[in-house]
Amino acid sequence: MCQEEFELACTAIKELKGPVSDEEKLLVYSYYKQATQGDCNIPAPPDSDMKAKAKWEAWNVHKGMSKMDAMKVYIVKVEELKKKEAS
Repeated sequence: MCQEEFELACTAIKELKGPVSDEEKLLVYSYYKQATQGDCNIPAPPDSDMKAKAKWEAWNVHKGMSKMDAMKVYIVKVEELKKKEAS
């Protein structure tokens, strides 16, 4: 798997029309951030900002995962969502 496949998956996720749960969105987001930026390097947002806090926590869980591994998992997750939409 390579950068090109990752970029194709990034395009494919934007084209999904079926419902994607908030949990699935957070998961895909977290792998995207890890793949593109590496370990979470921003301070945790305040608990009062629930959306930002959820995104931060989802990304921070992957601390230590390589960018390449995150790309691979991202691609697999996007493929799963595409298959789910098709069925």
